[in-house]
Amino acid sequence: MRRAPSSTMPDSAGPIESLSPHRRNLLLGAGTAAIAIAPNTARASSTSTSSGAFAPHVPPAATGQSPWGDVLNETTAAPVSLRPGEAVLPTSPQPFTRIGSYHAHIYFDEDNHHKATLLRQWVLERFPVELGNWNLEPRGPHVTPSFYFGFTNDLLAVIIPWLQLNSLGLTILLHPNTNDPRADHLDYAMWINRSQPVNAYRMASHVEPHEVEKILPNTRPTIVPERG
Repeated sequence: MRRAPSSTMPDSAGPIESLSPHRRNLLLGAGTAAIAIAPNTARASSTSTSSGAFAPHVPPAATGQSPWGDVLNETTAAPVSLRPGEAVLPTSPQPFTRIGSYHAHIYFDEDNHHKATLLRQWVLERFPVELGNWNLEPRGPHVTPSFYFGFTNDLLAVIIPWLQLNSLGLTILLHPNTNDPRADHLDYAMWINRSQPVNAYRMASHVEPHEVEKILPNTRPTIVPERG
């Protein structure tokens, strides 16, 4: 009785046994490759790194000591407060009569300057304000192009809601004018739409009464602000 030749493949392997050794190896190799590319982050990362195909560029390690020294044992220190009158909590609020007037600063850039032009025209047609010129570069504490107008306290209740509804999406800084210009811009300010940095930390924290901003209207309104 003739015995069948020995084989490592089970009888259930089926048609693959009838293929030539070359084609059989190709099929088995394709199956191995499919298993190799299955989601396995650690294995893929190891293979990529070892092959060098996707190895990251790592520059040589720097030598020396950090100029910051030993920071691991530093204690957390509170910065000096710049907010006026809060080193010790006040016992009573400040009088609102400290405010002599208000400024509105309207910021714009090369993409929305046409909106600033329209808003400026609307303002000078409707309100008796002190209208400044165009600042096409950063000026004073203002880090982007802008224009401003100043107005007296009696217009506050009208101008704030008017600007809220007619800002055209522009960023607007509203601040009072007191004897503390730095706090006026940093602590007492209001914003319409987005806020943005104001470089006012070097401004004076105290000026004499005669140095507080005065408003000298230079517009001639011809239109009464619209009412609903």
